Amino acid sequence: MHTFRDVETAAYCPRKLYYRRRSGPPDVPDEVAACRSLAFEYERLLDSDADLLAAPIEVSPTTFRSRLGRAKARLDAWDGLVDPPTRERTLEGRECRGVAHKVLEDPLAPSLVFAGRPPEEGVWEPQTVRLVAAAKALSWEHETPVERAFAEYPAHGVVRTVPLTTRRKAAYRSAVRTADAVDGPPTRIDNDAKCSPCEFREQCGVRTRSLRSLL
Repeated sequence: MHTFRDVETAAYCPRKLYYRRRSGPPDVPDEVAACRSLAFEYERLLDSDADLLAAPIEVSPTTFRSRLGRAKARLDAWDGLVDPPTRERTLEGRECRGVAHKVLEDPLAPSLVFAGRPPEEGVWEPQTVRLVAAAKALSWEHETPVERAFAEYPAHGVVRTVPLTTRRKAAYRSAVRTADAVDGPPTRIDNDAKCSPCEFREQCGVRTRSLRSLL
């Protein structure tokens, strides 16, 4: 059975999934754990200047509060996100298993916390795949439809609703098929933006090009 992270990585780069499987489960870096903890402190960070100034956020305190305040006003699930009935829940579906950082009730929905930067709108496609995987696993366990998930980028004060659209479900199914097929090193991709920050680029052997060579 694939993990949520497997299908997310398959959507990002199948070759990275191959090397990640060979290296074993990674440790969670301290900075990622610190960022995730922010997702359980929203109300405190909105109310306390001292706590906000000490928090590991990636934007100014003013921007953080403005974004989080808009999310609070906009989201009907805000109370559940601030004080979720279930935290760090391991879910096991028909195809994938993994951890949902929060599970909301009435209506049922998972929320995943991401340490990186959000796009201007929506969520990055590999993260969409991970969210759909979590929603499908939650639906499988409860035998009830789950029609949305939440993506949280707490270091940036961003919380977004992610409806499970047909396009997003199709991206998930494609990632599952890709993960199923990875039993050896897949073809190298030609995308410097993905290769340059990859922790497996030395094993992979992808040559990234310098700005001078591109010019």
